[in-house]
Amino acid sequence: MKKFFLILGAALLLAGCAPVIPDDAYVVGFYNVENLFDTEHDRGKNDQAFTPQGENAWTPDKYEKKLSNIASVIRAMSEKNGRWHALLGLAEVENARVLADLVAREEIAEAGYKFVHVEGPDTRGIDCALLYRPDLFKLVETRTLPYDFKTRSGIVFEKTPEEQRAFKTRDVLCVRGELAGEPLAVYVCHWPSRTGGKGSDLRCRAAEIVRDDILALEKRFPGINVVVMGDMNDNPEDVCMTDYLRGRETIAEMQEGDLFSPFLRMHKDGFGTEEYHGEWNIFDCIFVGAALTDVDAQGSLHILRSDATHYGYVFNPPFLTQQEGRYAGTPFRTFSGGQFINGYSDHYPTYIILSK
Repeated sequence: MKKFFLILGAALLLAGCAPVIPDDAYVVGFYNVENLFDTEHDRGKNDQAFTPQGENAWTPDKYEKKLSNIASVIRAMSEKNGRWHALLGLAEVENARVLADLVAREEIAEAGYKFVHVEGPDTRGIDCALLYRPDLFKLVETRTLPYDFKTRSGIVFEKTPEEQRAFKTRDVLCVRGELAGEPLAVYVCHWPSRTGGKGSDLRCRAAEIVRDDILALEKRFPGINVVVMGDMNDNPEDVCMTDYLRGRETIAEMQEGDLFSPFLRMHKDGFGTEEYHGEWNIFDCIFVGAALTDVDAQGSLHILRSDATHYGYVFNPPFLTQQEGRYAGTPFRTFSGGQFINGYSDHYPTYIILSK
């Protein structure tokens, strides 16, 4: 009985308010889709588990169910918001094929999504990507930021020089274009994991890489709108987010070079996107640059409040939450105990609203 009330309480605490969105608004979000693999082995990638002969027995039928499930989440968000995402960053996608299959699904085909993806070095074979609506977002440039250990702030790494040379992780996807006629740069991230309770040094370096690129970009394009999103594998109040990415809890405390971190306050207030050993985390964060924080602006893009206190949304309807078993009350994942349970992802999606 106690466990039931804990789960119910968590669900109520995590539930966000229904958005009130003006007509001239744009939904910008992020979703870790948890191992969106096709059924074929890609040479050089450690993806054998996601083949029909692999440990997950990843058959075409399971792949089609996974595609349908992820597409249904995107559609459900569009129905809640009264519009499709203008931009939706994704993590844990294998390749361009799975993205082409996803945007063609009947659940979301009418949105007309295009996608940006660059094959990266991650040994698992997972990358970041960006879905966008070409009628709303004009694509100008695509780049990636590869991971390296050339810290400028004296980060002490646990890995030896030999281990550093062998280390491979996801590139940061950088997309520049125009939204609502204004310049916008989007960084889609999936930072190194917490395996073994380690990796804080690696994530601090990932934050430093992104922060340095933003500063260089803002010099090239003064006043450009900036959005950073991704599965950071850290909470918004962790040091890599506050000290290295320079995410701030409130707009009022921002100084030059800082980012606004809407999900920092939300995590303090009990929201979560991922649960591990009974603890709720918000690893799926979205940050915005100073140009998007003038909330009283008229005629220029800016972030909107989601309620009296917050600026972000966690999408966690009942169908995305496991109702029974070991993971009851947490995101309805694809596998449980090694068995395929036809879920969605072990993360909830997040999003913000931009408007003029």
